[in-house]
Amino acid sequence: MAFVHGEQQAVPSDEDMVGAFALLYHHAFSYIKTMALKCAVELGIPDAIHGRGGAATLAEIANDAGVHESRLPDLRCLMKLLTTSGLFRATAADGGEVASYGLTVASSLVVGPRSLSNMVRFDSARPGLPHPVLRHAHVAPDRAGAGAGGPQVALRADPRPLPSQLLIEAVLGGHRDVFHGLTSLVDVGGGQGSFAKAIAAAFPGIKCTVMDLPHVVDDAPVAGGDVQFVAGDMFESIPTPDAVLLKYVLHCWDDNNCVKILKHCKDAIPARDAGGKVVITEMVLGSGPHRDTKVAETEEKHSLFLTCISGMGREEHEWKKIFHDAGFSDYKITPVMGPISVIEVYP
Repeated sequence: MAFVHGEQQAVPSDEDMVGAFALLYHHAFSYIKTMALKCAVELGIPDAIHGRGGAATLAEIANDAGVHESRLPDLRCLMKLLTTSGLFRATAADGGEVASYGLTVASSLVVGPRSLSNMVRFDSARPGLPHPVLRHAHVAPDRAGAGAGGPQVALRADPRPLPSQLLIEAVLGGHRDVFHGLTSLVDVGGGQGSFAKAIAAAFPGIKCTVMDLPHVVDDAPVAGGDVQFVAGDMFESIPTPDAVLLKYVLHCWDDNNCVKILKHCKDAIPARDAGGKVVITEMVLGSGPHRDTKVAETEEKHSLFLTCISGMGREEHEWKKIFHDAGFSDYKITPVMGPISVIEVYP
């Protein structure tokens, strides 16, 4: 049971939590759909599809709309949200991949010179509305001045999907087995060390280290006990522990950089039979047992939001490829809180 304003409340079920996250994100990221529609209209995507007879592949849309080739993943993310939202329709090929995109009745209303496209542009012209610049090359995040947890741009528009304390309570409350048997752990990009301190308090036998860039460590509070802070760069090396913790780190980086980070993690930990593993907390798009259209749309809104700050949302097969490319042999995904999962990756 939990207490809210002095009243005893039933602990929500996993299904309740998924619905709660979907509702909260629906309101918090409601502007993302407006942004996505405006972006599609300004790129001329409905006209591009119409010009190809009502169906077009992602590559054809990119070509006709002038989208830079490095922005294809962002374009795919945009089309995925607008398809789930009913603005476009998708035709699947063998294997489940989208073969082509087509117009719906709604998107047909913004095709041509006499369409409602001007209304979309006018009604969506709100100050501060983020907009992915898909016609320009994707610029890789600059590590200079960035915390170990991600590029500096993340500091201006925080991409973390939920407050850290909620995640800490969820993991240590119902998924403590993730840390059983460990004697040491390094929280890479751990900032002020809130997660490491909670782990050390819950498991006195685990020596916890928080690693971040020097300017972050310099501002960190004195921890004491079984928590220490060390300066370092996850692109160079990671101290040797039983396990490495990456909390909301990898979605800030592209696949190549994620592989580099994970390779250093693998070099730092022992073999699986000696307890070595990497513990990752991230959204796994398209996963979970309680997923409907609202939940799917919520995930895709957040994923599109990440593209605006040089981040990236990933489905399980995309995570799997990164783990494989980094040299890991296996992984386990455990839904923890709504769409947030703990991923244990084994060498």
